Amino acid sequence: MKIDLNLLPVFIAVAEEHSFSKAAARLGVTRSAVSQGIRRLEDAFGTMLVMRTTRSVNLTEAGDRLHKSLSLPVAGIEAAFDDMASDDMPRGLLRIAVTSIAEEFLSGPLIASFAAANPAVTLDIVVTDEEFDIVAAGYDAGVRLGEVIEKDMIAIPLTGKQREMVVASPSYLAANGIPVHPRELMHHRCIGWRPAPDVAPYRWPFEENGKAFDMAIEPQITTNDLRLMLRLALAGGGITLATQETFRPYIEGGQLVSLLNDFLPHFPGFYLYFPQRRNIAPKLRALIDHVREWRQQSA
Repeated sequence: MKIDLNLLPVFIAVAEEHSFSKAAARLGVTRSAVSQGIRRLEDAFGTMLVMRTTRSVNLTEAGDRLHKSLSLPVAGIEAAFDDMASDDMPRGLLRIAVTSIAEEFLSGPLIASFAAANPAVTLDIVVTDEEFDIVAAGYDAGVRLGEVIEKDMIAIPLTGKQREMVVASPSYLAANGIPVHPRELMHHRCIGWRPAPDVAPYRWPFEENGKAFDMAIEPQITTNDLRLMLRLALAGGGITLATQETFRPYIEGGQLVSLLNDFLPHFPGFYLYFPQRRNIAPKLRALIDHVREWRQQSA
């Protein structure tokens, strides 16, 4: 295949500087020229080489392979180009950062069915509630609630609107009474969540007469583990709060009781998100298509 070899120094500069601006300064050209050069190279290959956001620049797996190949003797460069051009099968390592409360994604069937349909893709899924730049950290995509995804990301719906639920076990309620208003939670043993030890516990969101408010619950037990919160609630350890999908099976089975339903608002659901739409790597495109099909079947 024919490639404009003048674009290779531009790609190498971006790969080594991790910045379009620094690459432009190094080459003595404008940032726009660097951006256009990378786009032309990606269009020639038909795949994304560089993931970029307003905050960071990083190589994709394909870009990393090309960068390494360019260090080979010139005789091997054409073979590297041909490999890039024909690489339209989903394959390689797909790294995803997923919030711990994304029950639909983490429940098992969605990931298992994707893996079965794409045997050449290796998945590395990190469950984390830290908020960080997935591009700078080397991830291909992430899963979060829509309201906390950066504006420069492309987001694909994974679920519909969500609702948090306040729950407790029948044994706890029999011994301690049933709260009928959120302010009564201050007199109950609560199980709270926070993402890290140096962060204040999550404030519980409510709504009354169309007005939203939240409460700084003072939990007796605080953890960053959603599963521990669930187990403690099932064991009669107190009242806790999480998304409805987490508690639905246990409410339907009578092991937990839903509380304060009239005060719990709906909010935007979970999304699969990634840096840009052009020249998406086949492995990520396969996941996007799988999520869309899964969402359609679940609707």
